Amino acid sequence: MAFGVSATAKVWRFSQRSLNDSLEGEIQAFLIDEDQLYTYDDLTKVNPVTPATVLKCLQVRYSMKVFYTHAGCTLVALNPFQPIPDLYSLDVMKEYHYAHQPQEFKPHIFIVAEEAYRNVRGQLEPVNQSLVVSGESGAGKTWTSRCLMKYYATVASVSVVKSQDTVERIERRVLDSNPVMEAFGNACTLRNNNSSRFGKYIQLQLDRCQLLVGASVQTYLLEKTRVACQPANERNFHIFYQMMKGATDEQRKEWKMSHDQSFVWLPNSEKTIEEDCFHETVEAMVHLGINAERQGEIFRILAGILQLGNVSFSSSADESQPCHLDAKSKDFLQRAAELLCVPAEELQTCLRVRTLKAGKQSVLKPCSQAECSVRRDCLAKVIYAQLFEWLVTFINNSICADKSTWCNFIGVLDVYGFECFQTNNLEQLCINYANEKLQQHFVAHYLRAQQEEYVSEGLQWSFVKYQDNQSCLDLLEGSPISVFSLLNEESRLNRASDAKTFRVRLEKELCDNANISWDKFSKVPHFTVAHYAGKVGYQIEGMAEKNKDPVPPELISLLQKSNNQLLHQIFKDNETESQIKKGPGKTTVVSKFKNSLETLMKILHFTTPHYTRCIKPNPECKPLTFKKEEVIIQLEACGIVETIHISAAGFPIRIPFQSFLQRYALIAKHIKLGGHSVVLDLEADTCPQRHVEKILSVALKHRCLSEEHSTLVHCGRTKVFLTQVMLDLLEDQRKKILSHCAFTIQCCWLRYQRGRRHAHRQSATLIQAVVRSWLVRNRVRRWNRAAGVIQSTWRKWRLLLKSLAEAELDDAKDLVEEDTPALTPVVRERGSVQLSTIPEPVTVQGWPMGLALASAPSMTVSLTATGFQKMMSVIASLNLPSRRGEYQVKTNQYTEELASIRAQPKGSVKLHCQRSPLLYADRQPDLKSDVRGFNEILLEKTL
Repeated sequence: MAFGVSATAKVWRFSQRSLNDSLEGEIQAFLIDEDQLYTYDDLTKVNPVTPATVLKCLQVRYSMKVFYTHAGCTLVALNPFQPIPDLYSLDVMKEYHYAHQPQEFKPHIFIVAEEAYRNVRGQLEPVNQSLVVSGESGAGKTWTSRCLMKYYATVASVSVVKSQDTVERIERRVLDSNPVMEAFGNACTLRNNNSSRFGKYIQLQLDRCQLLVGASVQTYLLEKTRVACQPANERNFHIFYQMMKGATDEQRKEWKMSHDQSFVWLPNSEKTIEEDCFHETVEAMVHLGINAERQGEIFRILAGILQLGNVSFSSSADESQPCHLDAKSKDFLQRAAELLCVPAEELQTCLRVRTLKAGKQSVLKPCSQAECSVRRDCLAKVIYAQLFEWLVTFINNSICADKSTWCNFIGVLDVYGFECFQTNNLEQLCINYANEKLQQHFVAHYLRAQQEEYVSEGLQWSFVKYQDNQSCLDLLEGSPISVFSLLNEESRLNRASDAKTFRVRLEKELCDNANISWDKFSKVPHFTVAHYAGKVGYQIEGMAEKNKDPVPPELISLLQKSNNQLLHQIFKDNETESQIKKGPGKTTVVSKFKNSLETLMKILHFTTPHYTRCIKPNPECKPLTFKKEEVIIQLEACGIVETIHISAAGFPIRIPFQSFLQRYALIAKHIKLGGHSVVLDLEADTCPQRHVEKILSVALKHRCLSEEHSTLVHCGRTKVFLTQVMLDLLEDQRKKILSHCAFTIQCCWLRYQRGRRHAHRQSATLIQAVVRSWLVRNRVRRWNRAAGVIQSTWRKWRLLLKSLAEAELDDAKDLVEEDTPALTPVVRERGSVQLSTIPEPVTVQGWPMGLALASAPSMTVSLTATGFQKMMSVIASLNLPSRRGEYQVKTNQYTEELASIRAQPKGSVKLHCQRSPLLYADRQPDLKSDVRGFNEILLEKTL
């Protein structure tokens, strides 16, 4: 038996050595052709997949200035630490956006962005997308997030419906939120010159046409401690240095910052910062809607914080007296009070004296030197934190669209990277906890969930081992006992925290968890956590106090009285004051951060995630420098090798049967094989798997794919598992069929429109003919009626004129027979009558005015002796020349060629030159002929 066991062991060791030798041989054979390694755009093509082969492939590509590589479902991005021309230009964006198959192009962050955007357009469930950008501090997450936002602001803002001004305003505001938030939330650390000291999740809001209409920003755990305490060789937030470098002389005078003044809270200010950064931040604030007055209030608050940092306290000899302030500190305190618009005396009192409540009474107690410094730092931190929160709220109000205008979103997650410094405290614990949660999301969503689903759906699958960090999360957030629960209990105790006591309790309660350890020989109390990215030691001293985050109520009351409108608005909310009145430790920093992180995880759970792993090639941030030791640690921590294994053998696309049928059933209905169309009756057959198989067989045969390509797809029990190649194939055929259907519909629609226009033209012609005939008939009827009226009226007029003429005209022959009275001698001699000499009026009876008299200049009048007055008055009214002795009186005028015309009598006849009564005469006179009649004379005068 012993011999048999020994022999078996020897055989096993021999076989194991043989396997290792063969693997080493394969690796060496793979690495021989090093010149061709840069061509591997996807690490799933690497054979064999080992950390060594993956590392070598990335190194060769990095040396060839190729910084993006696919690793199955994820994208690996190596930071070049220098600008690369034309890598993110507008032409490159358009090239990837309009490409038929972007996956066929070189790996790029724009491929991930375009895939998420097309998922929204294609309405693939779940429709909402999340782009998770992870990696260590300095790996390039912030730059990657900025590129993603620029891409969506470019490709999703081209609208023919909205005005160009509206589109540009939305794009500008979304992009301008980046420099403002980076200025107020980023800082220079040992590992990164532009490290995000807060986490943010940006939701890019899209309408039904997949156009960008707005955005919203959710922030997580601002590292406000950095305002008052900067680690060695690190700096404060960017905005303070931008103010120092870019402010004008006028602004410095307003902010009480002289050129030679230095600030305690601005270490390492000699590092180069472009002055344009300040102007860029100010310009972005203007585009976001922050006017000059509000900007002045913001910068005065920031200047007041800097002045507050220069205030130092010295202990008093009498403990019953407050701490002393030297002359310089009093000057700095006075400047801070003026900039914060609060009384200097009250500010000095709040920093040096604390208020203790004993029942309903308040007791004032002087603070020690350490307590004064803590209260000063607390004041600066709470002001900056509230100012940052107000700024985020303002940005959201500026760029966020109304809920009714957008229906889907693409989220971009940019959080602080994994951190491990020489001294780590609560901030690093929360930051690394957030990275643990994101890593667990990746593990649960891809590494574990996909493999378990393969087995449950009946796929032949052998599990790929991976590093699961669930035990580390249980250590930090587990129930009922965890690091966070014990820390919260310690923070809620109404006493000062003891680091050694807390360490003993951690060791007692969490000794069974292998992810935590202690160094018993260390003089400083701390504990070490084995994270997925490595071990990190956390200092316990001050952790409980930071978790409490106490804010003295007298400081809040003072800020609420500020004459600075913005500062007053920030602190006028009763929520902060009510939290303070409830007592310390009711809501801890860890509790708030944990709740906000849980909300983020829920959002990610209900979206389609897209992972981008940013890798830091070297810790010194040197351009184009690749250090294998640094990169291999990150690859192993992120699980890149395991991801490649699963992606190479698995199916990243999983679609339920019903969704698959609804989307791709038209492929089998429209493609003909062998001259016969495939009939797919979804209602007759209740087995959806059979329909799915028909669709897939049609698609594969139509593309003339052999049986070996059946590995591209697998039908499970409830879902269809596809590779990206198969999905692209199906989408390609679907687009062609939809294009053909759209073309057919357009042709049918054009024919319908053509026939409709022809029918409209015929109808219009018929209607026009009917209308024209009706108009003509109506016009003719009106003409006939008018002609009848005219004829009838004319007849009546002729009869009337004839009767008037007959009644008015007398026959000249009758006048011969009448007895003409003898003329008086005076009349006969002078041809005129002196009316004054006539004792009685005499009747003048002469020719009617309708008769034409003799021609001028002599005028022959036939009248009786009694009619001379009337005739003379007529002659006078005609304004005829009256010369003495030229008038002849005859009794009969029928032989003098009198012209008789008809006139329109209207009572008494009035003769005038403006209007002649001869308009209705039968005969128009000829002006060239001799004037014969009296009426012709009147007509001549009128013309």
